[in-house]
Amino acid sequence: MRPAALVFTGANGGVLRRGNFRRASRWAEVVAAIGVPGLHFHDLRHTGNTIAAQSGASLRDLMDRMGHDSVRAAMIYQHGTSEAGKAIADSLNDRIAAAVGPDEDDQDEDDDGASGVLVPVA
Repeated sequence: MRPAALVFTGANGGVLRRGNFRRASRWAEVVAAIGVPGLHFHDLRHTGNTIAAQSGASLRDLMDRMGHDSVRAAMIYQHGTSEAGKAIADSLNDRIAAAVGPDEDDQDEDDDGASGVLVPVA
């Protein structure tokens, strides 16, 4: 399949128009056949943009991707996750550790652990 190939096409392989998409694509039959009969076409857009947001896309990237002028519209796809929180904490920890560097002179026996290192709590 070509990267720019259409997923849904009309009878002659052309682009489907919004007005006849559901009928021409047999949407209800197709989603029932794959086991998700309540799936709406917009659910695909929401899922794709949520994954884009989780992959690190900025609000501006999301706005461009969706064709929105509003930050509010793009914020819908910015779902907080525990994975995102851990990734942020790990990144901060790596930056602090890189800035501080190893300090071999300060190694005492009664070391209380990694001071100055961020630890995720959620």
